[in-house]
Amino acid sequence: MTDHFLFIGKFLRHGTKIASLAPSSRWLSRTTIRGIDWARVKTVVELGAGTGPITRAIADRAPESCRVIVVERDPDFARILRERFQHLPHFEIVEDDVRDLAAILADRGVQKVEHVVSGLPVPSFPKELQNDLFRVVKTILADDGTYHQITEMPWVYWNFYRRFFDDVRFVFEPRNFPPAGAYFCRGLKEIA
Repeated sequence: MTDHFLFIGKFLRHGTKIASLAPSSRWLSRTTIRGIDWARVKTVVELGAGTGPITRAIADRAPESCRVIVVERDPDFARILRERFQHLPHFEIVEDDVRDLAAILADRGVQKVEHVVSGLPVPSFPKELQNDLFRVVKTILADDGTYHQITEMPWVYWNFYRRFFDDVRFVFEPRNFPPAGAYFCRGLKEIA
């Protein structure tokens, strides 16, 4: 319940800068990482992890051979993530802005990642920040890599993600409250 109160407080103070009133359910978290071949993946990046429900789902699946870099800008959320996951040898919690993602990865000797998993409220970002985010994702995402995005607005943002990606799929998760889902995107387009 502590996570729920923290989310509600931050949502009331910061509005759409926080993606949700509550952390993702275990069902939505599992849905969001669907399709990742954990036997082959070398690096996964999670953006906007909040208190870590998707991070927990990743931790339950990712072998130690898979490097997991979690980027969270909010200091309270980053502290909670470090308390919960920093003990895992293949996890690193980074308190920073996603616009610095290329530099964050370069500092760690990572050029490309196979999957980016996002809990960020991307559609509510200003257009310039949306473009900045997808430009940096394009530089670090492998050619056959995927971008996974949670949403509490099922199907509403289909056309939004089609502006940035050639291939967009959506999976509905009715067991989340409120009902939600995840977009699975490939083929990031050039961004003007």
